[in-house]
Amino acid sequence: MDIVEILSLSKDSLMSNRIRSFLTMLGVIIGVASVIMLVSIGEGARTYIHRELGNLGTNILIVVPGKTSAKGGFHPPESSTIRKLVYDDALIIKRRSRHIADAVPVVLGSAKVKYLNQSRDNSVVGATETYFEMRNLSVESGRFISASDVDSKRKICILGRTVKKDLFGDRSALGELVSIGDSKYRVVGVMEKKGVTLGIDFDDIVFMPTPSAQELFDTDRLFNITIKVRSSQEIKEAIEEIRQILIRRHAGREDFTVMSQDEMLGVMTRVLNIMTAVLAGIAGISLVVGGIGIMNIMLVSVRERTREIGIRKALGAKNRDILVQFLVESMTLSIIGGTVGIALGVSVAVGLPFFLKFLPSQISWWAVLIAFFFSASVGIFFGVYPARKASLYDPIKALRYE
Repeated sequence: MDIVEILSLSKDSLMSNRIRSFLTMLGVIIGVASVIMLVSIGEGARTYIHRELGNLGTNILIVVPGKTSAKGGFHPPESSTIRKLVYDDALIIKRRSRHIADAVPVVLGSAKVKYLNQSRDNSVVGATETYFEMRNLSVESGRFISASDVDSKRKICILGRTVKKDLFGDRSALGELVSIGDSKYRVVGVMEKKGVTLGIDFDDIVFMPTPSAQELFDTDRLFNITIKVRSSQEIKEAIEEIRQILIRRHAGREDFTVMSQDEMLGVMTRVLNIMTAVLAGIAGISLVVGGIGIMNIMLVSVRERTREIGIRKALGAKNRDILVQFLVESMTLSIIGGTVGIALGVSVAVGLPFFLKFLPSQISWWAVLIAFFFSASVGIFFGVYPARKASLYDPIKALRYE
């Protein structure tokens, strides 16, 4: 029996039970589609994080108070450890480090912002004049914080788009006085729309000079020191240089942590990889279930066609011919199911961002190939036993089967 005849017989057998064949393939279709969709969402999330971190500036280092691990661990400091960063730390780093372009002392807090009878609770960020360029932030109207604003501790502020709209509506906010906490601040700028980046809504922030923010919150502590390294090739040298500078300033204690974007990205990527692997594994279970369904149906098919097997053997078909015929039927079910599953998975992955904009996805072609070959392997693996059972039938007993 040649391969063309085997394929023709397999097609006729599957087409004679269309509904049963479709239901058998359904498990494979769902499994393959699920694997592709879930891996695509994981890849999309990874690309999204890369892009968003890039939108917040490149070659950025963050110095935070307290000794933590960028890999997710936490090391409790000694009771006598200095647990804060101060304004002079940023100035010393900027002055002494050879590998950095700038160091910005950042203060973060929350305060009530009020204009006439409109008020809202807001995040307030204190920064210096170079922070906006470092973080790729732009103003729509007015100006940024200037060096003279920082030096003179001037009480000025720049409003995010959402803050401006809630307090002023369609009116211009430039030059107006707003109350932040217990003090008045003059609005000198309104931020360009930025949106939410990695969970931070930049349109819902009020910016002011760092010294003014320290005075507002009555503190000399910094939330962090944001550092711009001259080039990506100098990041490792910059981290070590910053460590040595701050250790000398902090009485020999490393009571701070220097984090790079790559380290932060690495933590997020590891979490995403684990989640993607777990979800893809769960989806892969449905492929196995689909394979079991194929084996079950093939066993039923072998029993139903016992007399057919006996007749074929009586006419000269060899055991190998019978085995290949049933194996081809099993593989046909899994390959067609895998192909339909790929089409469905890719279609959903491509269309998902149009309906759920918060859920990014990116087609991973290696996942498509793995899902396809796995589905074909399922057909072979779960089809061998029924095919072998059919091929070993005694033709005389098969012909007598009712």
